[in-house]
Amino acid sequence: MKKLLSMLVTAALALTSVFALAGCNSTAGEGGKGGNGKSGSDFKVGAIYINSQNDTSGYTYAHHHGITEAMKKVGLDPAKDLFIVDNVPEDDEKVKQAIDQLAGNGCNIIFGISFGYLNAMDEKAKEYTDIIFSHATGYLSNDKNFNNYFGRIYQARYLAGIAAGYKSLALKNNNIGYVSAWGTEYAETCSGINGFALGVLSVNPDAKINVYEISTWGDQELERQAAETLIDTYGCCVIAQHCDSAQPQIVANEKGVFGCGYNSDMTKEAPKAHLAAPIWNWDAYYATAIKAAMEDPANFMTKVGNYYEGLNAGLVDVSALSENCEPQTKEAIEIAKKMMVSGEWDVFSGVKLSFSGEAGSVAVAKTDAALVDNTGKEIVVAGGKSVDDGVIQGSMNYYVQGVTQVN
Repeated sequence: MKKLLSMLVTAALALTSVFALAGCNSTAGEGGKGGNGKSGSDFKVGAIYINSQNDTSGYTYAHHHGITEAMKKVGLDPAKDLFIVDNVPEDDEKVKQAIDQLAGNGCNIIFGISFGYLNAMDEKAKEYTDIIFSHATGYLSNDKNFNNYFGRIYQARYLAGIAAGYKSLALKNNNIGYVSAWGTEYAETCSGINGFALGVLSVNPDAKINVYEISTWGDQELERQAAETLIDTYGCCVIAQHCDSAQPQIVANEKGVFGCGYNSDMTKEAPKAHLAAPIWNWDAYYATAIKAAMEDPANFMTKVGNYYEGLNAGLVDVSALSENCEPQTKEAIEIAKKMMVSGEWDVFSGVKLSFSGEAGSVAVAKTDAALVDNTGKEIVVAGGKSVDDGVIQGSMNYYVQGVTQVN
């Protein structure tokens, strides 16, 4: 009898251990079971991507690289602590399904990288109250577990515009093309186009920036066709872009012109064409967000909140200049970058920069001049401060002088 009792006790203890272990590895279910205040070994990161995590350049690549690098910085292993649902379209039901899947994986924070994910993330943040939801490029948030994040990419676009301006001068061709997902419908695309254009005009005041809108965030065939049209029909010598893939740069490379990519350095895709790209160092944000979510999730919105930084925080930059750039480019970019980082000057103010001089002696002139749209309307008075962040992020729906939409 004692032997039997001993065997029963041993079995019961073993069974208890099994359930305890199962509890440690359980995944989240409905109703906000994503976890709170986890140690590094328990913390899980979720991500919803518009394209494939295996992309080697472009928008999704930049975010994926940023997330994985940030996780390493805070002691997490992307191989086991990162859960991804990729190729998710901007469809509320599809996004909700992705969120449910990541919640089921036990994710403590979920990043959604595409604008059209915002409504689904807003809704699910109310359902999964113990999971932090962080949305790129949008404007919705709450005061508990849902924020948005973006940055002053217009600053980096201005710097790339300088490279494009010098190349257009060297080629004696004032026509510059810009393949854009959208135009004035979104402040994100519109402010980027305007920032780039003002950078071009600081070097070549006679330049014309021709915008071809493809009306979608990502369609490689449309991106290619738009670049071809800008080169073949409008005679553009430099092709810039705000779209997901490297297709506009590849077309520029094929047709013997030049280009400025986006999101990542696209020189490897277009070695004979690429000048420089406005790029995101997303790990600057992701490390901040993940660390805060790990250490004090209840105060995430207080510590991180809605995030909007620029060159000064290292969130945005311009890629290393390729050998295709003109000799004066590096000097001029360094001058403009220093002025923006220090806060001395910013892009959408009533002060115009004008660059002159040869390599080794590049100079910049600052002139009080009104910021004017392409209909002649004054946006900022001469000498005035830059337009508000809220306008840049949400309501900039005009092109500056020098910009024309061609389709």
